[in-house]
Amino acid sequence: MATDELSSKLSRRLQIEDGAEEPVAVDEGGQGHENGAGEEKAATANADSELGAKLMRRGELNDGVGEHHQPSMKVFNPYTEFKEFSRKQIKDMEKMFKQYDAGKDGFIDLMELKLMMEKLGAPQTHLGLKNMIKEVDEDLDNKLSFREFLLIFRKSAAGELAEDSGLSVLARLSEIDVSTEGVKGAKTFFEAKVAAVNAGSQFEAEIRQEQEEKKKQAEEKKQRQAAFKNLQSAFK
Repeated sequence: MATDELSSKLSRRLQIEDGAEEPVAVDEGGQGHENGAGEEKAATANADSELGAKLMRRGELNDGVGEHHQPSMKVFNPYTEFKEFSRKQIKDMEKMFKQYDAGKDGFIDLMELKLMMEKLGAPQTHLGLKNMIKEVDEDLDNKLSFREFLLIFRKSAAGELAEDSGLSVLARLSEIDVSTEGVKGAKTFFEAKVAAVNAGSQFEAEIRQEQEEKKKQAEEKKQRQAAFKNLQSAFK
């Protein structure tokens, strides 16, 4: 009944607005009824306006106009984007990143960064840790991706970090593996930054060196196997 009555009222109002029916004066006793109808009309208009805004917003998002965008699916290649570092340095940085990525989700969150700084002997306050992430957090997800982790060392090498900042301390205390780099390996990442004139040639040279090392290891393994077989034959 209430729905039929509202429908009838709306139909009559449309007829009045179109001039098909003359408005009927009401006495004071009907004033409350008229006010109620006015309130219903305002509520209906507000609902229509809100619905229209939502539909428009959804259309904008579908067209990519709104604020929320799908994350970029671009593949990140650290060797081509961070050409100022050698392959060896990037591998060492990746090793360190994975060491403190306790959740194995490809990110270092605030608690994992807290543990990292404590292990490096430079614990930070909660606010200090948040500021460290904020300084390189390009996608504003409040955690560090591997790319953002590399940005720390790029900024440090370029002198873009304050000397007493948490990120600067992290870069200074992060060391290359001495066991593989010898005495010179004690340098920090940003101090050991390779100033290559031709990054492409350096990249290819490092790949060839890796291939030579693998080939050498395979040859040594083959020789050990042959020596073992000869030793076995001697006891037969």
